Amino acid sequence: MNISVQKRISIAFITLVMLGGIIWLISNYRNHVLELKFDIISEKNQLLNTILEARRYEKNYFLYFNKKDLAEAITYTSQAENKITDIINTYRAHVTSQDLSAYRKDLQRYKRSLVALENRHANTHYGERTREATAASKEAQATIRALGQKITRELEQMVRQERMSVNRIVRESRIYMFLGAFIVFLLSASVAFFLIFRINRPLRHIGRAVKKIAEGDYEKIPPLDTNDEFDAFVQSLNTMISEVNKRNEQLVQSRKMASLGTLTSGVAHELNNPLNNISTSLQIALEELEDGDPAYNKEILADAETQIERARDIVRALLEFSRERSFKPRTIYIRNLVEESLKLIKGEMPGSVEVAIEVSDTLHTVMDFRRMQQVLINLTLNAVQAMDNQGRLTIKAGEDTEKAEIWIQIQDTGKGIAPEHKDKIFDPFFTTKEVGKGTGLGLSVSHGIVQNHGGRIEVESQEDVGTTFYIYLPVPPR
Repeated sequence: MNISVQKRISIAFITLVMLGGIIWLISNYRNHVLELKFDIISEKNQLLNTILEARRYEKNYFLYFNKKDLAEAITYTSQAENKITDIINTYRAHVTSQDLSAYRKDLQRYKRSLVALENRHANTHYGERTREATAASKEAQATIRALGQKITRELEQMVRQERMSVNRIVRESRIYMFLGAFIVFLLSASVAFFLIFRINRPLRHIGRAVKKIAEGDYEKIPPLDTNDEFDAFVQSLNTMISEVNKRNEQLVQSRKMASLGTLTSGVAHELNNPLNNISTSLQIALEELEDGDPAYNKEILADAETQIERARDIVRALLEFSRERSFKPRTIYIRNLVEESLKLIKGEMPGSVEVAIEVSDTLHTVMDFRRMQQVLINLTLNAVQAMDNQGRLTIKAGEDTEKAEIWIQIQDTGKGIAPEHKDKIFDPFFTTKEVGKGTGLGLSVSHGIVQNHGGRIEVESQEDVGTTFYIYLPVPPR
């Protein structure tokens, strides 16, 4: 059974709270017992001191036969009897020696023996006191001293037992605290392990994937196989990425078709020239067919064939550009890319615009030719429009070996981009052109194409000076 992350966290939290509560209750209870034990030891020490006082006066009596000593012994014995009664009533459940009633009976026997001795002392005549007292002391002394020694010895044993009990509770408390801390540590380590490997790691994985998506890399995220909310979230992201890729393909294709509309007039102009040449050549050939020079006619027809091939190349390039294609990167020479792109828009390039190409014939990298051709066409047409059909357009390219990337630069001498518009030019549908003269998709689509190649596109611009677009493409390992 798969348990959700939320339930797992709740179970771990509840377990920690319950375990902490149990440890607190046990610790609190044992601390309470320790406090009671210390009180019991204090009470029993007071009881022992009282018994010892009674024994001291008892011994004095047998030495001097002073009635006051006997009375004091009885008084302290009564206090001891009251103390043992208080201990029984207050601490009955917590005293180590539970036979306190038997001890109280021995104490009461000791007291009765002292009281009986006191009564006998009071009833003895004056002349017989010394002889009677001596005889009585001999009879009672052994009994009273035996009882006194017994209750003293038993009480001292009780105090020792209570102290041993306190030491045992302290030792057990240490063991319990160690076990509790060890269990809490194990549970905390388990929770930390769960958070790191079942929550933090998937979150980092998803975070990196989302960052790539934000950078324009719409590769699907590898599945986590966690069978929880994170796995479902990754599946949802992959579904979203698939939809985004489909929309992006549709956007690229729609932008291609929009570009075709822009290219139509230029292509018509490019086709019109070879067709006019073909028509003129055929008319001359017809006129010279019967009486003309066969070699001259052959030259005219060869020229017509050349013009036909030129027209075929233009149509082929136009059809290739408009055709929807999957992403097919291959090794492309940058100069060839630039020249082929400029051929398609030659009709849109006024003669007043000077074009300079500064690209090495050997510079190359891996790319999708038609998609990058669309990027160059978009940027070039934007540059021509920004210059109001006059100025200088410079296309450069080079390689940064340290960064392992190819850079392509499209520079114009147009009116530039306003600072407040610079951060928006790659937004879809953003345009500063008049209504009907721009869709606002060209730069957005170009930005997406470059990012799909693993590159980036940047811009520098100064109003009334010009704009420079930089395309950076990675160079694959060689």
